[in-house]
Amino acid sequence: MQIEINSPEEAELVEQLKKRTDPEAKRMLRFLNMPDLSRQAGSPIAEIVNLILKTKLFSKFDTIKVPEIVPYDISFDVFNFSADHPARNRSDTYFIDQSHVLRTHTTVMWYYHVNYPVVKEKIKNKEAVGAVCYGKVFRKDEIDRSHMNVFHQIDAWYIAPKNQKIIGVEDLKEVLIESAKAVYGPDIQYRFNKDEFPYTDPSLEMEINLGNRWIEVLGSGVVHTKVLENLDIDPDQYNGWAFGSGLERLAILSMDLPDIRLLWSEDPRVKKQLKLGNKFKEVSKYPAITRDISFVVTKDFIPNNYFDLIRDLGGILVEEVQLIDKYEDTAKFGPDRVSYTYRIIYRSNERTLVSSEVDATQNEIYNQTAKQFKAELR
Repeated sequence: MQIEINSPEEAELVEQLKKRTDPEAKRMLRFLNMPDLSRQAGSPIAEIVNLILKTKLFSKFDTIKVPEIVPYDISFDVFNFSADHPARNRSDTYFIDQSHVLRTHTTVMWYYHVNYPVVKEKIKNKEAVGAVCYGKVFRKDEIDRSHMNVFHQIDAWYIAPKNQKIIGVEDLKEVLIESAKAVYGPDIQYRFNKDEFPYTDPSLEMEINLGNRWIEVLGSGVVHTKVLENLDIDPDQYNGWAFGSGLERLAILSMDLPDIRLLWSEDPRVKKQLKLGNKFKEVSKYPAITRDISFVVTKDFIPNNYFDLIRDLGGILVEEVQLIDKYEDTAKFGPDRVSYTYRIIYRSNERTLVSSEVDATQNEIYNQTAKQFKAELR
């Protein structure tokens, strides 16, 4: 069954964002307007999704599409996030307002799935249900060749009455092995390690062996009894498994991509290579241009917010941002103030940058650093 959750509340919040003039609102609108690569024909992100959906198990599951703006309590309280979990903070998550955030994980689909009328009736009748959800998620993060603040995830879950099936770790492992083989082939080597997540217990991470390296590719576990209770499902009667994975990571590993930005490239020399299993060959190693920026700010400065500003102004041309120096000097800067020096590395995957272009961007970063962070430039 194909399920799409329409959210009038999300539409209203988007309209409110359009009326705002602050940088954060403009940033979030830009993120929401970015294409969903998991639904874009020709993208390796979509190719991975299709491979997983075609497996025998998931071909029988519901496929659900849920809002990209979700209530704060559904995102965190329902899913058993501790009160001090970093994801609850504005330093890690994009807040539309006090009560709504850009979704940080597609695991949130559990809530929407069990509350869909047809599914709700199945649970009332003590039937098993399962669903797959995929799409964009949003998190504040550092800037380097492996991270972007908009990326894609796929999540799946299955719950069944205990009188039909007692679900444990071994059931989960069978599902994960089938999924890994669908993406990487029948001969892929894998192993499992213990992990911890707020919404599963016990929890596992899965690693695969690529190029003689063991690399973590997904998190999973048995659905936490507390979360079932929060979803108004009796954990004495129901149990289940769940897993989630970042799709960019799976694609990068399959193609040996050197830079996550390549997945968004419009260069035909790049796009024709973006096929799962095809080892990427550099079309040309264009030179980097580096620029440093130093400033003094108050101690409540949040680096992830600053990275957002750099990404806003430098866009996909920013390859990496490195912290070069950080120090305090009360005599020099005054109390409660800190000096930072960052190195911004600019590089295009498609062309050679010129200094004048980079300098124009760097000057705007200087100006907005002073304006938005009340920074004293050095």
